[in-house]
Amino acid sequence: MQTMSRGSLEAAPHIRRRRSTRSIMLEVSGALLPAGLAGVYRFGLRAALVILISVFSAVAAEFCYARWAKRPQSVGDMSAVVTGLLLAYNLPVSVPLWMPAVGAVLAIVLVKMLFGGIGCNFVNPALTARAILMTSWPDHMSAAAFGVPLRGVEAVTAATPLTAVYSFGDLLLGRAPGCIGETARLLLLLGGIYLLIRRVITWQIPVTMLFGVFCLNLLFPAEQAAFSAAAREVLSGGLMLGAWFMATDYTTSPRTGPGKCLFGLGCGVMTFVLRRFAAMPGGVSYAILFMNLFTPMIDRFLRPGGRSGKPWRKK
Repeated sequence: MQTMSRGSLEAAPHIRRRRSTRSIMLEVSGALLPAGLAGVYRFGLRAALVILISVFSAVAAEFCYARWAKRPQSVGDMSAVVTGLLLAYNLPVSVPLWMPAVGAVLAIVLVKMLFGGIGCNFVNPALTARAILMTSWPDHMSAAAFGVPLRGVEAVTAATPLTAVYSFGDLLLGRAPGCIGETARLLLLLGGIYLLIRRVITWQIPVTMLFGVFCLNLLFPAEQAAFSAAAREVLSGGLMLGAWFMATDYTTSPRTGPGKCLFGLGCGVMTFVLRRFAAMPGGVSYAILFMNLFTPMIDRFLRPGGRSGKPWRKK
């Protein structure tokens, strides 16, 4: 794995400390695990099956592609495991069991390996696969669960529960509808804080993204109780999962602090626009993918040394 020296912009992922890709991915997997267990408790064993199929398919796709292309095996770095987890967490529990397998193959082969492997893809693999699945099979991705019991009540697993009002406790503790890994938002927040403490991620992207969504909903409220509505927007859908675990992807996010702030704020603005004006259940996913496309431009103009080679800030 390559590291970033001062003033350089080498191939991603960039880690300032000497840490292996495997150790970082293990920490990310550990931070994601509590939310996944909460999803299994909430939705039942079928959620565990979806997660296992997604992770297994992602690892198998990377192994088979590397063998077919006669490239060094990279499954040991655990990045395919993280991709499989993130994809599964973005799926409703009601999806047919072939969908996480198809999505995982698309994420690994189409988005990651064909572009050169880890550090070479320009959009997030898990989110791109989710977007393809959403476009190809919208009924499975956004409709209510088809007869899947949810702890004694009829399951409703719309991709984002923005059409009804839930209490803050319901949203934080995973009692509101949603995809497998996005409902336990308190656990996702704690996982994100853990990654901050471990210096796996930095604060700029998640904080500015959440701040942007909150402020825009506060300034342009959809209902009279502006503050509570804005706070509910932050805790709704896949925003917490996206802000802490997907927008912060090393490969597809900017390198500098100012670039990360601009990227996170752009994700927040796009999330607000898509939710408010496009009525898209996957607003967070498309917002992050949209900003992924601007990452090279942000890096070009906000890199150490800037476009002209002069420092972007005084030392």
